Amino acid sequence: MSHSPQSMLEVFAGVTDPRHPNRVQHALPEVLTVAACGILVGADTFKEIELWAQEKRAWLQHYLRLPNGIPSHDTFARLFGLMDPQAFEAAFRDWVDGVLPGVSPQVAALDGKTSRRSAKACEGPLHLVSAFAADAGVILGQQATATKSNEKTAIPELLASLALKGCIVTIDAMGTQPSIAQAIRDRQADYVLAVKDNQPQLKTAIEDFFDLFQSAPADKTPHQVSETVNKDHGRLETRRCYVFDALACLSHPERWPDLRCFAVVESSCERQGKVTRERRYYLSSLGPDAEQLAKAVRQHWGIENRVHWCLDVTFGDDQMRARTAHAAHNLAILKRLTLNLIRLDPVKREGSFKTKRIIAATSDAYRAHLLGLE
Repeated sequence: MSHSPQSMLEVFAGVTDPRHPNRVQHALPEVLTVAACGILVGADTFKEIELWAQEKRAWLQHYLRLPNGIPSHDTFARLFGLMDPQAFEAAFRDWVDGVLPGVSPQVAALDGKTSRRSAKACEGPLHLVSAFAADAGVILGQQATATKSNEKTAIPELLASLALKGCIVTIDAMGTQPSIAQAIRDRQADYVLAVKDNQPQLKTAIEDFFDLFQSAPADKTPHQVSETVNKDHGRLETRRCYVFDALACLSHPERWPDLRCFAVVESSCERQGKVTRERRYYLSSLGPDAEQLAKAVRQHWGIENRVHWCLDVTFGDDQMRARTAHAAHNLAILKRLTLNLIRLDPVKREGSFKTKRIIAATSDAYRAHLLGLE
């Protein structure tokens, strides 16, 4: 995996400028590049971006013309509000395709995240479903849920826009729908879908089957099992993934395209003499391979730690208050692009994302390197 041959200026050149030509004082690629710099170094609002850029104006003018100086925070807010998020998303995905030309074969985890303080009058907060390439650590793209809708409508739109041939697509229970399973198979990918209470008959059938399996001699029921044991900080965690191909025991298995197996992941955690246990259930178009299913399930949860947690803790996504038209959506895309920039850096610097943002804020060379400006 190599760093993008494009600078951010080139990436942003493909975004359509929504402003009237006679009223443009700052070129759109330059405004977006300044904003990307600001987000990279730790600015989380348009006002913070403006203040940082004013301090670094001389450095920015090494790479940008900026004939009318640094845009004001009102200019940033107005432009981000006007910009079509779909056009900005298209530029994002074109850039990702350039730095990560092949996703297969790896897990592509889909999950949603809400920017909690972005709610507007009569509208809920921004909710984006993101696709995350687990091995590469890269966000492949995102799709906003429509107003008064949910992830079930956004997921097929996101799937249709991604090249997923040969991948394993993992989705939590909201995406466990036959139509979504078909959409994944239409992309020539396999699925691992969580089964929870939104598929009650299916969940009950798997629970009943597994209870019978545990009460009967294990060698009488064909299955595979994979076990991992982790001991850390006084906690002993054991995970067992059981995989079965006894599809006839399920409720209407024919509804699920190319279904080949189901899995039960049983985990126990012992800490200070107390033991907690949990079961999770899954459907998959993969063959009954316990090691493969266990790895896919484990990698799916990486999107929580490596994307959602990073966005909240490092980029202040939950505190984002941009509410003007499309501003929150476009700012969220820019934050995800910046997260990708740091993770794709071939020079693997030590430290957290917060540390790397501090380095980017203090090192002109590192900042220019990450943004492809050098």
